[in-house]
Amino acid sequence: MELTLKGDESGWWVVCHRQQVWQPQGELPYGRAAQWHLQQRAARQIGEWQGEAVWLVQHEMAQDMGSVRQLLSHDAVLFQLAGRAVQLEAFYRSHRFCGYCGHDMVHSTTELACLCPHCRERYYPQIAPCVIVAIRHEEKILLAQHLRHRGNMYTALAGFVEVGETLEQAVAREVMEESNVRIKNLRYVCSQPWPFPHSLMMAYTAEYAGGELRHDPSELRDAAWFRYDRLPELPPPGTVARRLIEDTVVLCREADS
Repeated sequence: MELTLKGDESGWWVVCHRQQVWQPQGELPYGRAAQWHLQQRAARQIGEWQGEAVWLVQHEMAQDMGSVRQLLSHDAVLFQLAGRAVQLEAFYRSHRFCGYCGHDMVHSTTELACLCPHCRERYYPQIAPCVIVAIRHEEKILLAQHLRHRGNMYTALAGFVEVGETLEQAVAREVMEESNVRIKNLRYVCSQPWPFPHSLMMAYTAEYAGGELRHDPSELRDAAWFRYDRLPELPPPGTVARRLIEDTVVLCREADS
């Protein structure tokens, strides 16, 4: 339930606006609302971390606004809660008006939803399912540079699930489209909420089954097979991509022993 802060409320404060999170001194603010001058702001508790409330405040601060990616090095639960806040901020901001009749929306007091008091339509946050896969061929792993990434980082292949697809079909299609490679022995590993802006990553490992590597220039800057002990710059720790790569490195070592 949303409330107006009096100043004595305490906990962790996720103050966000348009995918940006307030991080004074490079950290999420912690303490009483008054300490951070948040009185009279609207807030909603979205969870708990270390026994303290985690609050969402939809507001743009004059400075120290940054990407939630900067919190990747923090505790995984805190990063997940901050990502939850970012996704909810985007949802509430994009659902101020009803998409059917155009009337003002109100927030539900019992669930994460927006309600139209005019036509009674109910809206929930939407999640876009994505797949990501690390592919091994003997002692090598297939990694790629995505056009959307800055710098020289290489990572696993990934993409969105399309309408009518299973997750397994999405993995095979994305790999073929982006690299011209066929895969086998697909194995599910884990999932990770990914608030950029509202995705859920389903992570897999797979083995090379055939095909000459040829990357799609409309999606990738480069793609190559890397020996496990001569890897390029990788995604940061805390990402599901890094976990997949590290898990695959273990398999590559075993294959090389």
